[in-house]
Amino acid sequence: MDVDVQLVVMVKRAIQELNPSLRLKKIDVHGCSDEELLVINKEHLNHDYYTDIITFDYSRGDRISGELFISLDRVKDNAQVLGVTYSSELTRVVAHGILHLTGLKDKTEEEIKVMRHKEDEVLAYLENYGS
Repeated sequence: MDVDVQLVVMVKRAIQELNPSLRLKKIDVHGCSDEELLVINKEHLNHDYYTDIITFDYSRGDRISGELFISLDRVKDNAQVLGVTYSSELTRVVAHGILHLTGLKDKTEEEIKVMRHKEDEVLAYLENYGS
């Protein structure tokens, strides 16, 4: 299962435009099933639960790069629960992963609030300016 490369390019471009000082380099995005991502979660993070995304940061200095593994099953389910389109939720999750690579966290309530705000900025940028 692949994630549309053009979507990744658009999200990356939006984040770059919103944060001109960033040096976004190679970011690979892989779509997978719940079960595939659960295996990655157990093997690499020692977590035994489903999640929508796992981000591996390969950045060096100010050169931001990494790999995103996204459960397309979770994205579909979350879109239904949240009452948004699959495309919108997938865009948000891709943005979320790239924002993690830029240093944003989402462990505390305050960090989650900042992350959601940044995700919303990316979605708004894409809505206003598209590709």
